[in-house]
Amino acid sequence: MTHTEYPPLNAWQVAVRLVGGCLLLALGLCLIGWSIVKLTPESWTTAESHVNEWFVDHRTAALDVATRIGSGFSDTVTCVAVLIVTVILMRLWLGRWRESWAVTAAIVGELLVFLIVTALVGRDRPNVDQLDLAPPTSSFPSGHTAAAVALYGCIAIIVLRELRLRWLAVLIAVVCWIIPVAVGLSRIYRGMHFPSDVLFGAIGGALWLTIVVTTLLSLRRMASGDRPPTLPDRWSANSAARLRPNVRST
Repeated sequence: MTHTEYPPLNAWQVAVRLVGGCLLLALGLCLIGWSIVKLTPESWTTAESHVNEWFVDHRTAALDVATRIGSGFSDTVTCVAVLIVTVILMRLWLGRWRESWAVTAAIVGELLVFLIVTALVGRDRPNVDQLDLAPPTSSFPSGHTAAAVALYGCIAIIVLRELRLRWLAVLIAVVCWIIPVAVGLSRIYRGMHFPSDVLFGAIGGALWLTIVVTTLLSLRRMASGDRPPTLPDRWSANSAARLRPNVRST
């Protein structure tokens, strides 16, 4: 069974793109968070509070259970467990580490962005009855939502590329795309985040996922001048020279 062929990676380019992208994304989200906290008119905050209150007014025992499950898809323990299982399965399935490293970068990088932003923004959580214990982090952005988009979105992309049984690939991808929606709605329902926290958590997770995929899983072949030759490139060139028969002019 053949799988997607990727061009070789240059370690320095990967490091610069991932680290630089992480810092730029964190800076952008911080600016948005500060704007919401410091510059947003009172009418905006009131409107968001009304949304949270509407969810509180429509709580039921069944929805409490459903949203606990929905939120749990992106709890730290769940994400770590999904990551470990995914890394092992993809290594065994594809016979290489490229996709496993991509999934790892997706969730680890998202976590770093989240920690930077929450440490610097410091938005209070909604003033409603909260169904979960509030962690000592800012309400902005929703880390649960960002993690769900990055982790399950990366899995969906890889499955769609590599799984030849198309109906199963589409089914898995759809489930992976539904999970972030369920997580985001659950976080609002349970009083843990404002709608804008969830919105920008999803945007941040999607932007980080884009950075990871275009860096580690890019299908674009770099031009010869874009990177120094890798060890396999040199070996191939030297081997071809040694195996090439000598042709003498007569």
